[in-house]
Amino acid sequence: MNVAWRLALRDLRRGGRGLLLLALCLFLGTAALAGIGSLSASILAALDANGREIAGGDVELTVSQRRATVAELAAFGTAGRVSEVVSTRAMAESDRAAGPVLVDLRGVGSAWPLVGRFRLAAGASSARPHGREIAIAPALADRLGVKVGDTLRIGMAPLRVIGIIATEPDRLGAGFALGPPVLVDLAGLDATAIVQPGSLYESHYRIALARPGTAQAVGDALVKRFPGAGWSAKTSDRAAGGLRRGIAQLGQFLLLVGLAALAIAGIGVGSGVAAYLGAKTRIIATLKVLGARSGTIATIFLAQLGVVAAAAIAVGLVFGALVPWIVTAAVGAALPVPPRLALYPLPLAIAALLSMLVATVFALPALARARHVPAATLLRDALVVRTLPSLRTLAMMAALLAALVALAVLTASDRMLALGFVAAVIGLIVLLWGLGVAIRGGAARLPRPRRPLLRLALANLHRPGAQTDRLVVALGLGFSLFVAMAVIDTSLSAELRDAAPTKAPRFFAIDLQPDDAARFRTAVTAAAPGAKIESVPSLRGSIVALRGRRVADMKTLPDAAWVLRGDRTLTWSATLPPRNAVVAGRWWPADYRGPPLVSLEDKAAEALHLRIGDTITVSVLGVDVPARIAALRKIDWGGLGLNFAIVFSPGYIEEAPHGLLASVYSPPSRDGAVARQVARALPSVTLIRVGDVIGQIGAVLGQVALAIRAAALVTVAAGIAVLVGAVAASGRARRYDAVILKLLGGSGRQVLAAQALEYAMLSLVLVAVALAIGVAAGWFVVVRIFAISWAPDWRVVAVTLAASVVVTLGTGLLGSLSALRARPGEALRAL
Repeated sequence: MNVAWRLALRDLRRGGRGLLLLALCLFLGTAALAGIGSLSASILAALDANGREIAGGDVELTVSQRRATVAELAAFGTAGRVSEVVSTRAMAESDRAAGPVLVDLRGVGSAWPLVGRFRLAAGASSARPHGREIAIAPALADRLGVKVGDTLRIGMAPLRVIGIIATEPDRLGAGFALGPPVLVDLAGLDATAIVQPGSLYESHYRIALARPGTAQAVGDALVKRFPGAGWSAKTSDRAAGGLRRGIAQLGQFLLLVGLAALAIAGIGVGSGVAAYLGAKTRIIATLKVLGARSGTIATIFLAQLGVVAAAAIAVGLVFGALVPWIVTAAVGAALPVPPRLALYPLPLAIAALLSMLVATVFALPALARARHVPAATLLRDALVVRTLPSLRTLAMMAALLAALVALAVLTASDRMLALGFVAAVIGLIVLLWGLGVAIRGGAARLPRPRRPLLRLALANLHRPGAQTDRLVVALGLGFSLFVAMAVIDTSLSAELRDAAPTKAPRFFAIDLQPDDAARFRTAVTAAAPGAKIESVPSLRGSIVALRGRRVADMKTLPDAAWVLRGDRTLTWSATLPPRNAVVAGRWWPADYRGPPLVSLEDKAAEALHLRIGDTITVSVLGVDVPARIAALRKIDWGGLGLNFAIVFSPGYIEEAPHGLLASVYSPPSRDGAVARQVARALPSVTLIRVGDVIGQIGAVLGQVALAIRAAALVTVAAGIAVLVGAVAASGRARRYDAVILKLLGGSGRQVLAAQALEYAMLSLVLVAVALAIGVAAGWFVVVRIFAISWAPDWRVVAVTLAASVVVTLGTGLLGSLSALRARPGEALRAL
C-alpha cells in the first residue's frame, strides 16, 4: 500500500493534468447541489428562527368575516397574552394623486405586536397610530406623493399620516398582499366603515404563551372548544406556510436540476478517467512487466482519482456553502426573507456523498479494465476492441447505483418526484447508450461510400476504439438538457409577457353591498359608458369535513389540496357560471330549493379523492353547512374572470350575510376615471386593478425564471465539459488516424473535414432524439410542476439546437488540432 501510494503521488505530480476534466465535472456537480441545498436551508432556517415574530406570537387563531365574541376572547386570554389584528383591503385616496390606490389595511389592537418591534422611520409625529391616524408604507407615500402630516381618505374617514413604516415584524406572516400596507388601530378601522356585514375581512388573534412548546396543543384545544365557529389555528413553527411551500417546491425543482448536472458530469468523469488511463497505457504496461499486480495497479490509480475527486468535491462544497452569502450580496433585497447566513452541514454532506458515488460509478469501468487486462494487451490498447465490464464490476456498479438512487430519493422533500426523475435520467442514459450501440452497428453494416472523406467519417463511427456510444450519451444528454431549458425558459417568458389575457376584466370590486349594486353600476357606466359588469354573491367559508371526517383530524393533507388551506371565497348560482363546463354529474335545476348541493372544481376534487354523491361540510360564519356534491366543473382560469372552486345551489346558503363580487370590463384608458368615480360614490368599495395582480405574479415568475437560468448555467457548463471529455477520450485513436493519413498523403484539412462529417452525422441523428426528449421533459416541468401555460418559442428552441451542433463541431475539431500538429516520427514512436 505504501509503494502504491508513493507511486500514485509521484505520477500525479508529473502527469495529473489529465484529470482536470474529472475535477471540473465534479466541481460543477457538487457546487450545484451544495449551493441549492445551502440556500434552501438558509432561507428555511431564517423562517424557523423568526417564526414567533413572523406569526406575531406562539399561536394564531383566524376567523373570516367576523370578530371574536366575548366568550372566545376570554378563552384566548386564559391561554396567554392576546393581540388582535383585523385585515382587509381598501382604497386610499389623496388630493395629490390622480386616483385612489388599493392598500392592505390592518387594524391592530393596543397589545400588538406581542413579539418583535414596530418602528416608524425618522420624522414620525408619534410612535404608533391612534384613532384617525395611519402609518403607511414607503411605496404608498411615493405613489400618492404624501408625507407625514398629510391626510388620506380610506372608506368614510379622513386619516392623518403620522409616519412611514420602517419595520413591521409580522408583515411576512400576513401573506400575499395586493397593495402596500397601511396600519390603523381598531378605532380607526371602525371609523372607515370598511367592515360591514358580508365584507371580506379576517380577524387574527395572536397568543404569546408562557410555555411556547405547548403551542400546538393550545391551538387545537381552543379550536375544539368552539366547534363549528370557523376558527383555524397556526403555530409559529408553521409561520409563512405558503412561502415555505413555495421555497420547498422551487428548491426541489432546482435540486433535480442539480442532480441532472451531476448525472451529466458523471458522463464527463467516465470520459475523463478513460482518457487519463488511456494516456497511462505504457506506464501501466511497464509496471506490470516489472511485477506489479492488478490490485496494485488499481490501488495506484484509485488513489490518484480519490485525491483529485476529494479536492474537486471539497472546492465545490466551499463554493456551495458560500452561495447564501453570494445570493444575499447580489439580490438580497429581492428575497422575501434574508437567508440566515451559517454553515449547513446536511446539504453539504448529501452533495459530497452523491458526488463521490457518481464519480465512483462512472470511473469504475475504466479502472476495472486497466486492472484486469494483461500488459501485452494494454500495450496494444489502441488497436483492440474494448470488452464489456465483468460481472463483478457490473455488480459493484449496480450496488453503488442503488445507493446513489436511495440517497437522492430519501433526502428529497418530494420522494416520488425524485424517484421518477432519477429513474428517467437512468432510463435516458440507457436509451442513449443503446442508440449509440445501434449507430455503431448500423454504420458497420452500411455500404461504403465512394467519397473517401465520407467513407472515413463513417468508418470512424464503428472502428476499434471508437467512442461512438459515449459520444451519443454525452451529446444526447447535453442536447436534451439544452432543449428542455429553452422550452422552460421561453414558456416562463411567455407567461410573464402574456399574463394579462385580452378578455380579462380591468377591475375586481369587493366589499360591495347588495343594496349598493345599482349605485355601483351607475358610477362605472358614468365613467366608462358601455362597460360590462358581472356581479355574483360571495362570502367566505372553509371546508371542515370530507365525507363526514373532520379535516382537523387528518394527520396530513395532500400537497395539491389547496382548497383545504384556510378560507375560500364561495358563491351560489342557479345556473352554470360562465367559463365553466360540467365534466361529471349534473347541474341542479334553476328552481332548486332542496337540501344544499355543491359543485367543485374538478382538479380540487381529484386532489381530495371526491366523487359525485360524496358530502363535504363548509363552515360559513361559524355555521356548518353540509352539502352533497352534484357536479364537478372544469374552470377556465386563464380569463381572470369571476371563478369559484366552490359553488352552492341557491336556498339555505343565501340566508348568510354576504356581499357582492363584481368584475368590470372597460377600456384601459378609463381606468383612472372608473376608480375615481367609484371612490366618490361608494368609498367603502374596494377596486382591485387586475394589472396590479398580474404585475405581482409576474414578479414572482421572474424570480423563478432567474433561479432556473442560474441553475441552467451549471448544467450547460457540465454539458460542455462532458463533450470535451468525450473528445479527449478518443484523442489517442484520433492521433493515430491522423498520423497514418498524413503518412499516406492526406492533408490536415481533409482529416478535419472527415472528423467534422463524423460529428455532423452524429449531431443530426441526435437532434431529433434530443428534441423529443427535451420537449417532453420541458412540458412536464412547465405544465405539471409550475402549472403554467405551455407556450415554448420554437425559434429559440431551433437556435438552441443549432448552437449546440455548432459547439459540438467546434469542440470536436479543436480537440483534434493537437493530433494534427503531431510529427509523424514522434507520434509513431509514441503509439
